Parts: sequence; C-alpha cells; structure tokens
Amino acid sequence: MLHPRARTMLLLSLPAVAIGIASSLILIVVMKIASVLQNLLWQRLPGTLGIAQDSPFWIIGVLTLTGIAVGLVIRFSQGHAGPDPACEPLIGAPVPPFALPGLIVALILGLAGGVSLGPEHPIMTVNIALAVAIGARLLPRVNRMEWTILASAGTIGALFGTPVAAALIFSQTLNGSSEVPLWDRLFAPLMAAAAGALTTGLFFHPHFSLPIAHYGQMEMTDILSGAIVAAIAIAAGMVAVWCLPRLHAMMHQMKNPVLVLGIGGFILGILGVIGGPVSLFKGLDEMQQMVANQAFSTSDYFLLAVIKLAALVVAAASGFRGGRIFPAVFVAVALGLMLHEHVPAVPAAITVSCAILGIVLVVTRDGWLSLFMAAVVVPNTTLLPLLCIVMLPAWLLLAGKPMMMVNRPKQQPPHDNV
Repeated sequence: MLHPRARTMLLLSLPAVAIGIASSLILIVVMKIASVLQNLLWQRLPGTLGIAQDSPFWIIGVLTLTGIAVGLVIRFSQGHAGPDPACEPLIGAPVPPFALPGLIVALILGLAGGVSLGPEHPIMTVNIALAVAIGARLLPRVNRMEWTILASAGTIGALFGTPVAAALIFSQTLNGSSEVPLWDRLFAPLMAAAAGALTTGLFFHPHFSLPIAHYGQMEMTDILSGAIVAAIAIAAGMVAVWCLPRLHAMMHQMKNPVLVLGIGGFILGILGVIGGPVSLFKGLDEMQQMVANQAFSTSDYFLLAVIKLAALVVAAASGFRGGRIFPAVFVAVALGLMLHEHVPAVPAAITVSCAILGIVLVVTRDGWLSLFMAAVVVPNTTLLPLLCIVMLPAWLLLAGKPMMMVNRPKQQPPHDNV
C-alpha cells in the first residue's frame, strides 16, 4: 500500500501529465504556423516578386506592416491580445480566456515578421490561462495557484526540451516554510515539465548548444576573466533596463496601438537593415548562424550585440507580444564572441557562457535559470564550477537593481493595453 503522502502526490499526476502534453502541443502548433508564415514572408514572397529577402526595402516593409498588423489585433481583438509583456514577469496571473485568440495571433505575426522577441511569455500566458480555466471546472477544489504552477512547469519543459530548468526554477519558488518536503511539492510540476519536454521531443529537439571549442582545465585566472565578462554583460543589460521604461512611456503617449506598433516595426526594420537578417527574429537559429560564420570580426559581433539589444528594447517597449529571454541570449553570445575575438587568451567557452549568465540574470533575475541557460548553450561540465563562482559577484552587482520590466499604470487593467 502506498503511504498517504504518495497518494497525495499521485492525485495531481494525471492532470500534470495532461497539462504538460497540452502545453507542448500549443507551443508546437504556434511555432509551426509561425514558421510557415515566416517562410512565406521571407522566402516565397520576395522570390516571387524578384526582391532580395535581405534588401532594405523588404526588411523595413515587412517589419512595419507586421507592427501595423499586431497593432490592429491589439486594438480590435477582444481582451486586446492579453497583457503587455513589458509590464509582466515570465510567470504571471491568469488572464481571461477571451483574450487568448488575439494574443496567439499577435504572437504568430511577431514571430513570423522578424520581431526580436521569443515565444516564451505569450505561450506561458496562454497555457496558464487555459489550465486555470479548464482545471477550475474539472477539479474546483484545486486552487488556481496549483494550476498556474503546473502550466508554468509544463511550458518550461516544452520550451527547453528538458524538465531540468523547471526543477531548478521551482526548487526556489516552492521552497517555503511548509512541513511538506520540497520534493513532494515538486513531484507534480516535474511530471508536467517531463511530459512537456517529452512531447516536444517527439516533434523536434530544441537546439541551444553552440559549436564552441572545448574548455579543458579551470585556472584561477579564468574565474577573474569570467567575472569581468559577466560584469560587462550586466552593464550592457542594465543599459537596456534603463532604456525600456523610458522608451515605453514615450511611445505609449500616442495611445493608439496601431500607430505605436507601426512606428516600432519601422524602427525594428531600420535596425534590421543595419544588423542584417541574422539580427532578426527571436535569435536561437540566428545565433547558430552567427557562430558558424567565420567571417565575422570583433566589430561585427559588437554591432550585432548592440543592434539586437536595441531591437529587444524597441520591440518590448512598443508592445509586441513576445518574451525577452531568447533574444537576450543572442545578445550575450554576440558579446561573448566579441570579447573572445578582442582577447583571444580568454577561451570562447568562458566569454560566451559568462556573458549569457550575466545577461539572462539581468532579464530574469533568476540565478538558476541563468546558470541553466549558460550551461545549455555551452555544454561543458568543466565550466559548471566556474559559472557557480562567477554567479556570486554577478548576483551582488544586481542586488537591489531595477528589473527589466515596466511598472504598469494604475488605471490600466491587467488585460487591457489600449
């Protein structure tokens, strides 16, 4: 016979698995539709019209029209396409289900149109809203927070293709003063994360790791080098933190989301022309292209880091529906490669991984997620002790500093951005 504790854990196992699978399927469907639309906009249409896909006219035109289209969705859809991600953490309160169709359409348009934001925040919002709405009907005795945690864990597992990130994140979130052991509380979220990761793995494998030269033996000087790289990355990230609320306030003085997002898309187009096609989109596939291109110089990497960081701030400030983590990782990789090119004595594995740690820490203020992203992009167990040590001064630098988020105006309802 199972212990009562085991029976308690098993009660939510089936809903957890169902939520994990559903979270992954929603992500897969959205990404597939966005991929088809992206291929149409950036491959087939310019080819049919005889226009180069990297021509300034096409880049500026597509991004401007994408901004106008997203603005129309936000202006006229019920619920105004959900909350403004610039004002929300990654895991937030559930939104009304009627706002989800507009949010999904706005996300797909942004992903396909080349906007420098990832899918993580809107997908998280959609999955949490559905889990809470459906779960409250089927199992009304389970509180909303439980459904939120399960949907968040399932989405994180689906996004990263592994339940490890969810285990790390929720180990600190759920580690309260309760007498219930931590792993009892982690059981159902990890089931959801595992189901989400395995379902994603059936269709495609998220590819985060970069072909960077292996790092062999840790030296004392490497710790100092890594800490300096992380500090530089944090400084770059804090510039974006300072700019985001100011640009957001300036752009939203215009009130009309069609105008705001149209102008935002036009600015993104100009940045895309300067940075080239590799500086567009969410950044995961593009950072693979950047690493594979041996022709890039120190100045090229610097330009890409600056352009992508500026595009991230502009996209978030304009109100595009998307997440900030994936493009931030691209910025960090470009910054790390630039520092390695500038000081070749410091291995690229150190500069890239420590830059990722610093930038993701600025964006998420989550130490475990920052370590996870650094370790996944540069998969080398020798780096783990170094990253853990470098995390300490990085965390000190950010203690008490503002988050990369905009304070929501008090008169603005959470689901209304008009």
